[in-house]
Amino acid sequence: MDLVLEAADRHLLTPYVYPAGWPEDEPCRQLLSLFVITNLGALALYLLFGTLSYYFIFDHELKKHPHFLENQVSREIAYALRSLPWISVPTVALFFAEVRGYSKLYDNIEDSPYGWSGVFLSMLSFLFFTDMGIYWIHRGLHHKLFYKRFHKPHHLWKIATPFASHAFHPVDGFMQSLPYHVYPFLFPLHKVTYLGLYIFVNVWTISIHDGDYRVPRLLRHVINGSAHHTDHHLYFDYNYGQYFTLWDKIGGSYKSPSSFEGKGPHDYLRKLREK
Repeated sequence: MDLVLEAADRHLLTPYVYPAGWPEDEPCRQLLSLFVITNLGALALYLLFGTLSYYFIFDHELKKHPHFLENQVSREIAYALRSLPWISVPTVALFFAEVRGYSKLYDNIEDSPYGWSGVFLSMLSFLFFTDMGIYWIHRGLHHKLFYKRFHKPHHLWKIATPFASHAFHPVDGFMQSLPYHVYPFLFPLHKVTYLGLYIFVNVWTISIHDGDYRVPRLLRHVINGSAHHTDHHLYFDYNYGQYFTLWDKIGGSYKSPSSFEGKGPHDYLRKLREK
């Protein structure tokens, strides 16, 4: 995140926003800047990719499903916009620790002991590490001690749209993002790669709520796509994973998507029309 902070300081904050005498590396200034940048960035990613997905990918026929709520889209957006600033508070604290040099993020490929292959391997390990972490955190949030207070608001949307992707209780939203932030404190990761992965995970979160259930046949039971996550919203105790089905299979919570078996939301709508 220090790459974004440095660019913001260079092109906007130092010449136009902050007093000339306020040093760029002063902690209070960094925290304030990170809070603004994190919120604007999260908002831009959510609204931009959520809107593109909603208008160009999401099947609007799903809005006719009995489980689709009245004014659901506006309610999803409103809930997300209320939650994002609160989610950003602990997130900014972790970004601040990264900026102050406490993580294992590095600037140059030469700083990696494995060069470009290390960058590629770190991308794969990041995905598998975060998938594992999110699985267990997500499953834990379904425990009766936490579900009603923190995770139930996200399950209000049984037939989700892309705008439901970030419509979490703040504690829920931060906890499920925690593996992303923990990774660079444990393992070396290139800063540009980390920034790209941060964007990717936000876009992926939108994609598994987009109602587009198409997955290459060979990967149907490997990749956790929108069909899998739709069944999670509908049937509650299945498909907790984020990218892959591996941990659901290990944890005994994998369910073959009902859409792949002719029993999904689209099939239900088709039967309603036939009646």
